[in-house]
Amino acid sequence: MDKQEQLMKGLGESVRRIMEKLEGDFGWLQEIRMRIGAPLFVIYRGEEYAVTKQGQLRKDTAKAYRITRQDLKETVELISSYSMYAYEEELRQGYITIAGGHRIGMAGKIIVDGRHIKTMRYISFLNIRLSHEVKGCAADILPHILDRERGVCQTLIISPPRCGKTTLLRDMIRLLSDGTQGFAGVTVGVADERSEIGACYLGEPQNDLGVRTDVLDGCPKAQGMMMLIRTMAPQVVAVDEIGSREELEAMEYAANCGCRLIATVHGSSFQDLLAKPVLKKMVEERMFDRFILLNSRQNPGNTYCIMDGTGKVIWQRRGEGKEIGKD
Repeated sequence: MDKQEQLMKGLGESVRRIMEKLEGDFGWLQEIRMRIGAPLFVIYRGEEYAVTKQGQLRKDTAKAYRITRQDLKETVELISSYSMYAYEEELRQGYITIAGGHRIGMAGKIIVDGRHIKTMRYISFLNIRLSHEVKGCAADILPHILDRERGVCQTLIISPPRCGKTTLLRDMIRLLSDGTQGFAGVTVGVADERSEIGACYLGEPQNDLGVRTDVLDGCPKAQGMMMLIRTMAPQVVAVDEIGSREELEAMEYAANCGCRLIATVHGSSFQDLLAKPVLKKMVEERMFDRFILLNSRQNPGNTYCIMDGTGKVIWQRRGEGKEIGKD
């Protein structure tokens, strides 16, 4: 069963029938948004569209299908296999990962126990983020992050939202783990806090992360990096969306242990890093040897610029012009 079929099995009947008729290529579908009483929205090729009952994509909402409470009820029951209690731990984080690696974010009534979130009830909002693999999207940039002396360069991927940073990171992990012509594979440890990289379902990654990769799923990044180093002896540690001081300290620990780091961060330019105190410290201390900047002009994970540890451009896609963020 492919990922499209696995997703469709988790949708309520009315929404499933609409999505089966959706115009366009499923491979470009990124998100499905369901809110009771509101239009059915999708993110398709980085743009938001309302969806009609006939599966047509529209910028206006006049003819959009409106989500009913029954749509939400059926979808939640299907994605949880009619047992929300089995997913209470995931609900504390606000999402469930289903077969195929698709992640369903949820919002509704939060039940608290003291200061801690116990579970969620009356779920009325869903954000289904589709899991896509673009194998080979990191192949062209791999030579730029490999060095004869250092091996794998400490690498930070900088990207605005929905530009494929996780897609690129995932493929980099796969290539480094499996190895390529002229490069022997290395052991990679992945601290996958939000189940977006490996998209583990029942502990098994639904995405191909390579044969030498170990995954800590659902574990906070800072703790996950420390645990991986102590227990799995990775040569490379990979994490998605860094930013906290605690994560910086864990990365410094990893680097001091001889591990190479590959991480991602939200941003539109190199200058964005310097505007954030924690990230600025990483740059000033030369924690990274390579910065990879993405945009969404082509396929997900499209790289337009690669910089060295000082911020100097060492490669730039033809036709992109001046590196943004540099005055």
